[in-house]
Amino acid sequence: MKAAYLSLDQGTTSTRAMIFDIDGQIVCTAQKEFRQIYPDDGWVEHDPEEIWQTSLDVVRTALETASAHGHTVKAMGITNQRETTIIWNRHTGKPIYNAIVWQDRRTSDRCQSLMQAGHEELVSERAGLVIDPYFSASKIAWILDNVEGARKAADAGDLAFGTVETFLIWRLSGGKHHLTDATNAARTSLVDIRSGDWDMDLCNLFNVPQAILPQIVDCTNINVDSSDVLGQPLRILAAIGDQQSAAVGQACFSAGDIKSTYGTGCFVILNTGTELVRSSNRLLTTIGLQLDGRRYYALEGSIFIAGAVVQWLRDEMGLITSAEETESRAAKASASGLYMVPAFTGLGAPWWSADARGAIYGITRDTGPDDFIKAALDSVAYQTCDLFDAMAGDGVKPVSVKVDGGMVANDFFVQRLSDLLDLPVDRPVVTETTAFGAAMLAALADGAFAGLDDIEQSWNLERKFTPQMNRNTRHALKSGWAEAVTKTRLSL
Repeated sequence: MKAAYLSLDQGTTSTRAMIFDIDGQIVCTAQKEFRQIYPDDGWVEHDPEEIWQTSLDVVRTALETASAHGHTVKAMGITNQRETTIIWNRHTGKPIYNAIVWQDRRTSDRCQSLMQAGHEELVSERAGLVIDPYFSASKIAWILDNVEGARKAADAGDLAFGTVETFLIWRLSGGKHHLTDATNAARTSLVDIRSGDWDMDLCNLFNVPQAILPQIVDCTNINVDSSDVLGQPLRILAAIGDQQSAAVGQACFSAGDIKSTYGTGCFVILNTGTELVRSSNRLLTTIGLQLDGRRYYALEGSIFIAGAVVQWLRDEMGLITSAEETESRAAKASASGLYMVPAFTGLGAPWWSADARGAIYGITRDTGPDDFIKAALDSVAYQTCDLFDAMAGDGVKPVSVKVDGGMVANDFFVQRLSDLLDLPVDRPVVTETTAFGAAMLAALADGAFAGLDDIEQSWNLERKFTPQMNRNTRHALKSGWAEAVTKTRLSL
C-alpha cells in the first residue's frame, strides 16, 4: 500500500477532501456544496451542522476511494475558510447560532464606533489588522449579545468559540480537543501577533471573554486522534488557514515570494519571513506559518468577491450555466468601457469600505451578456491590481506572482491578470494548492519530509503567462477602474 495524506479543505461554498501521495500527485477528490444563508442585507451565514456533515461525508468517501486504489492514508491536515465564527455549547457540542461567515457585514456599525473612538492603532499594532466586520472578534460579540443567555453562559465557561478548523477538530476528537492553529488565531483580531498569544486588551476591547477561546498551537502540532468518530485510524496532524495553506502549496517559503488565490474571494500573500512588516497602505500583517514555535509573517491583501462574482452570474443572473463558459464568452465581448465593482459585501483591501455595494458603470445600448461576463472577470483582475499597487506603496515590487484556485483554469482571466499587473503569472500543475498545502504539512508532521525544502520539490509549473498589453491601454483601463471605485465609494 502506498502512503498518502488527506486534506480536509472546508471552504466558503463547499467542503472537499483531497488525498495526495508523497510526490504531490492527486489520488482522489470528494466534494459537496452546502447552503449559503442570507438572513438580511449584508448578512451571510452557514449551518454548522451542514459544515460538519459535508466534512464527514467527503472524508469518508475519499478514504474509501484511496483504499480501493491501494493507498494508505497516514494522516489528515485541515484547512478552512478563515474568520468564520462558530460558538457552541461545551457540554452538548451543539452550536448556539449559525456560523457567521467572513463575508458578513452585520457588525459594521460596531466596528465604525471602535474606529471613531480611536482604537484602530491598538488593533493594528497588536493584531496587525484593521477594524472591520471581516474578522472574528466583532462576530463573537454579536452572537453573545444577540442569543438569549449566551453571554451569561460564556462567562460561566459553558461555551466554546472556534473558527471552522477548531469546530471540526472538536467534533472529530469527540469533544476532547479545543485547539486552533496560529494562522487562524491571527485572523480573529484577538491575538498579539508578536507573541502569538491571546491579548487581554484586545479581548476587552471587543468584549470577548477569554474563557471561550481555544488553545493556540503550531500548524503542525495538532496531533488529534479522530479514529473513534471516523471509525478507522486517522490522526489530524496539521491545521492552517486556507490562504496560508495555499502559500505552502505554492512553495512560498522565502521572503519576497508571493501568491494570489482565486476562490470565493481573492487573497494575495507576500512572505516577509521572520520580519513583521507593517503596511502604510492598509494591507494586513499576519502570521503566514508557525512551526516549532517560530512565526513566519506575511503581508496580505483581501478581496471579498472573486469567484463569487462568477457564481452570481450563474445563480442570480442566469447569464451562464457553468463557470467554464466564462472563458469563451469573455473572449467574444466587445472592447467596451464597462466596469463592474462587485462590492456585494463591501470592499476589502486597500479600501475597507464595509458599507459599499456593487455597481456597474458604462452601460450603453449595445452592451450585452458577454460584456457583463468580461467585466466580472476584469473586476477581479482590477482588484488584484489595487493590492499590488498598495504593496508597491509599501516598497514591495514583485517580479512575478504564482496563482491558484478555481478561477485560474480560465486562460482568458489569467492572461488578463498578467496584462493588467504587467507581470509574469505562474500557474502550477496542481492549482488546488490550498488543499495541497494542508496535506503536505500533515506529511511534514508525520516525518515524511525533513523540512519545507522537500515540499518545494513537489511544486511544478504548468504555464507562465507574460504581459501582452501596451502601457497606454493598461493605464487607460486602470484609470477607468479607479474612477468606478471612487464613484462607488462616494455613493455611500
